[in-house]
Amino acid sequence: MTLWMIGNMAAHSVPSTLKRLLFAVKYSPLQSRCCAVQREAQYSTISIPSEKTFDKILIANRGEIACRVIKTCKKMGIQTVAVHSDVDSSAVHVKMADEAVCVGSAPTSKSYLNMDAIMDAIRVTGAQAVHPGYGFLSENKEFAKRLAAEGVAFIGPDTHAIQAMGDKIESKLIAKAAKVNTIPGFDGVVKTAEEAVKIAQEIGYPVMIKASAGGGGKGMRIAWNDEETREGFRFSSQEAASSFGDDRLLIEKYIDNPRHIEIQVLADKHGNALWLNERECSIQRRNQKVVEEAPSTFLDPVTRRAMGEQAVQLAKAVQYSSAGTVEFLVDSKKNFYFLEMNTRLQVEHPITECITGLDLVEQMIRVAKGYQLQHTQDDIPINGWAIECRVYAEDPYKSFGLPSIGRLSQYQEPLDLDKVRVDSGIQEGSDISIYYDPMISKLITYGATRAEALGRMEDALDNYVIRGVTHNIPLLREIITHPRFVSGHISTNFLPEVYPDGFKGHQLEADAKRELLASAAVLYITAELRSAKVLGTQRVASTPVECSHWELCVELGEERQDVEISKSGTVYTVEMDGAKVEVWGALNLASPLLPLTINGTQRMLQCLSRDAAGVIVLQYLGTLFKVRVLSKLAAELNSYMPEKVSEDTSSILRSPMPGTVVAVSVKPGDTVAEGQEICVIEAMKMQNSLTAVKQAKVKSVHCKPGETVGEGDLLVELE
Repeated sequence: MTLWMIGNMAAHSVPSTLKRLLFAVKYSPLQSRCCAVQREAQYSTISIPSEKTFDKILIANRGEIACRVIKTCKKMGIQTVAVHSDVDSSAVHVKMADEAVCVGSAPTSKSYLNMDAIMDAIRVTGAQAVHPGYGFLSENKEFAKRLAAEGVAFIGPDTHAIQAMGDKIESKLIAKAAKVNTIPGFDGVVKTAEEAVKIAQEIGYPVMIKASAGGGGKGMRIAWNDEETREGFRFSSQEAASSFGDDRLLIEKYIDNPRHIEIQVLADKHGNALWLNERECSIQRRNQKVVEEAPSTFLDPVTRRAMGEQAVQLAKAVQYSSAGTVEFLVDSKKNFYFLEMNTRLQVEHPITECITGLDLVEQMIRVAKGYQLQHTQDDIPINGWAIECRVYAEDPYKSFGLPSIGRLSQYQEPLDLDKVRVDSGIQEGSDISIYYDPMISKLITYGATRAEALGRMEDALDNYVIRGVTHNIPLLREIITHPRFVSGHISTNFLPEVYPDGFKGHQLEADAKRELLASAAVLYITAELRSAKVLGTQRVASTPVECSHWELCVELGEERQDVEISKSGTVYTVEMDGAKVEVWGALNLASPLLPLTINGTQRMLQCLSRDAAGVIVLQYLGTLFKVRVLSKLAAELNSYMPEKVSEDTSSILRSPMPGTVVAVSVKPGDTVAEGQEICVIEAMKMQNSLTAVKQAKVKSVHCKPGETVGEGDLLVELE
């Protein structure tokens, strides 16, 4: 008897528990079947011989999501076509695909949003279907219409659903009609800043100003008073026009201290629709998600079902077919309100795949071909827990993450760890540019419990090697280990509440500081001992190889600590400030990872750099620390060195990130007040207003609209 026959029998004659087990076996390959039994499912596909989908699919996207779609296509035996801009000609998704077509130059408007070029690529390659991923053209109804006119399948919903749910005003009206809970607010389009102020006053502060055609946190501003409403109207309309080509805005009541919880839905063209549980997406910065998990610690079965049923009601109201997501805001009393529906695959879909065992890309392809869903609501499990961290090329010390650009000089994903998944579209040598989203990857960990998943995430972040760009791993690690997050006491205000003065990195307590200083000292001695040998033969050196005791001075910031080190076998004992720290482990100076045991606790450190002046940059507990290790004589002589005078930043304005100058509001000779806007920089379609830190006269302006600037570039000088 085949698995297919067993599955069909199960649908009619066995209890639901056995039915779910048979379902997990039926739709998983051998490797995934083992995972399902052990509650360790990750997404995977198995092609059903009787099903014929498409011969060739074009992926109208780039980066990690293009790679993600290609992986499923390969498992289903489908040929793939990649499109790319000229700067992406050597990108990973281009190399993975069976064919690749250049569709224009680097700016998205000339390549990944260039419908004419993409339609030409479809014709040339003979692709039968297009998967749009997320972003770019994924929710563009005109693109879907053009595909339909060419007889090419769009792997997503039809144009009616895209249009209805893509417009926040129309979607809210449809949600109300479908008896879905909605947020109080103004349902029309807000045309002017003064009209926005009037509406905000009527609704009552705080209010959320948001782009009607928006998504991904772009074109959204919270306003607490009239002035913030005027400013929010200006910036939100500009961002909306830049990101979506549509500057229309609406205003809603802002639900203070909410949770952002979304329901994954899946529907076919035959009227069947399911909800695939929830994802908790409350950890955000600038209204963009940073850490997600499935399921949520907050929902009970009753609330989960109510949210799921309302999400399905909305999907059916617009005759939705494909995978989609209905997003809700949930208050402290578990009241939930419709936020928006994303008519596409979500960035965070992997965590749903982990707890359900379903491959959402495979399901989208099946639905697009016209097949019915293979399962019912009772078949959808919650097996274990999954966490996703979005790893970005960003500086987390600037507004929780301003973009960073550069080339990945060294890159190593933690895939050797158990139950870790990395969805990425880059490799060592890849460039992170200002043209596209700064995401490096999505790091996903899975466990039977939330504690297991979090523990694995901590290890995965410590083992993730990224060099060449600034990244947000320090922030991610602090979030997932913070007591409030671990307890599940979170909201969309988590970051500003936990870090009211901005993120400062891991704050070292006494024991952790001793661990760090001891590790740096041991690394310094290891390097000295290695330098005393050439090809295993002792040479003349400042540190004799037979020496087993050292006295050093270790500096961290303004603090200086005298240490004594002794070595017995492979164990180093470091004495400082009356305490002893024992360190041993694989001190391979050629490896970016340093697995150490410190006072019996296993730690994974990373050494980013060492120089002749004794400066060692270590990644410890996720955060980079610059430690200086010197001999006692060198430390004494160093005290006579003149200190570098810090730059006076009150009279100059430098760009905090790479980007494009959108506007310059001053000219030489103008007098500016403290807090007055000087210029606006846009990076990754997010606009940032730069202001004066004091009242002064403008001495010179070094930038103009349309120019590209780098991080630290001088923009304006004040007298």
